[in-house]
Amino acid sequence: MKKFLAALCMVSLLLLSFVGCNKGDALVVWSFTDEVGNMINNYYLKAFPDVKVRYAITIQEQYENRLDPVLRAGRGAPDVIVMEAAFVRKYIESGELLDITDIYERNKDKILPYTVEVGTYNGRVYGLSWQATPGAFFYRRSFAQKYLGTDDPEVVQTYFSDVEKFIETAGLLHQRSDGKCVAVASRGDIFQFMFATRELPWVIDDLLHVDPNMGRYKDIAKMLYMNRWEGRVGQWSEGWFAGMQDSLRDENGNLLEVFGYFLPTWGLHYVLKTNTPQTSGDWAMIPGPVPYRWGGTWIGAWRATDKPDEAKHLIEFLTTNDEFLTQWALDTGDFVSNMKVVNSIKDNFSEPFLGGQNHYAAFAERAPYIDGSLLQGTDRGIEDYWHEAVTAYVLDEKTKEQALADFRAQVLSIFGLESAPDL
Repeated sequence: MKKFLAALCMVSLLLLSFVGCNKGDALVVWSFTDEVGNMINNYYLKAFPDVKVRYAITIQEQYENRLDPVLRAGRGAPDVIVMEAAFVRKYIESGELLDITDIYERNKDKILPYTVEVGTYNGRVYGLSWQATPGAFFYRRSFAQKYLGTDDPEVVQTYFSDVEKFIETAGLLHQRSDGKCVAVASRGDIFQFMFATRELPWVIDDLLHVDPNMGRYKDIAKMLYMNRWEGRVGQWSEGWFAGMQDSLRDENGNLLEVFGYFLPTWGLHYVLKTNTPQTSGDWAMIPGPVPYRWGGTWIGAWRATDKPDEAKHLIEFLTTNDEFLTQWALDTGDFVSNMKVVNSIKDNFSEPFLGGQNHYAAFAERAPYIDGSLLQGTDRGIEDYWHEAVTAYVLDEKTKEQALADFRAQVLSIFGLESAPDL
């Protein structure tokens, strides 16, 4: 979210850092965010002042359209490429990235496994990340005290310890509040953790699969909507943010209380804290039903770069260096993927917004259980059609069977797949 909002404020192309005037002498880095530029300018170049880097930003909506043609053409591509979670697998699987498995091998004992899984294809590593983005459930202490009798995170976690408990507690909050308190603002809030419960990827051997837990997600979304256990607004909408600020109203004008939000590491700092400062101290965090991840940024290099050693040197520094990542974590609060660093600093945090909870230690406990092995380059496109199908079913625009059939037909046509037996 931070990267997205920052990029929106920029012109189509901004040269953030230009060290050296000869393109041939400079390592060219392309990104959709100023975050990596900050790392390069304020950390990497200070450690290696003789290095020349040319850093360019394109807003996120135009980034892939700028990058794809030069990769296909095999000329004009940057040496180093920054990739967001939504499209990282597209490039990891493209065959256009430099093999950086050697960086991983030198640092594998300290890198969080799921971040490597995301950047791995056919047993080789093509992208690494400096950060990890484990998710949690952030809830309002005052609402927990009012409806559950306690705001103690250990006790509240028992109400959300698995998917069934979450559903049960959503109903309980509705009952005890006479319909005033909803578990989440949007049914979309549960997608990330339900997505993490899958055992199968969408595509296996060119066959489309719908994991049973994706079908379960569709049913839970319908249940939440029909029973009014969610706020009936879209994620990132005005109403969604209003729920954080105690100003969400239903279609009849009745004020709703939103018990909590499923968000990752960056959601604490750049969503909750920035949008509801007036409720600081009234929030707490718990692991929630299952370990899950949301977002993140990876760094790779163009396979045809004429500066492979320089590109690898930059990537290794930004994604694995102990000294840099320790300082970066302390300076920014970012949760890093280097678990050696995490374990050395995690006990020194206390977050006033969360009533003094140590959020860093909580994320550190959850992060090793995240699975990144099922992600695929086609996920984003398939999920877009899946969300359309779920919405049509939830709003009674289609039957469950028709929504699934239409989803299957769209995906098979667009991606050239065939149906697995489970469809």
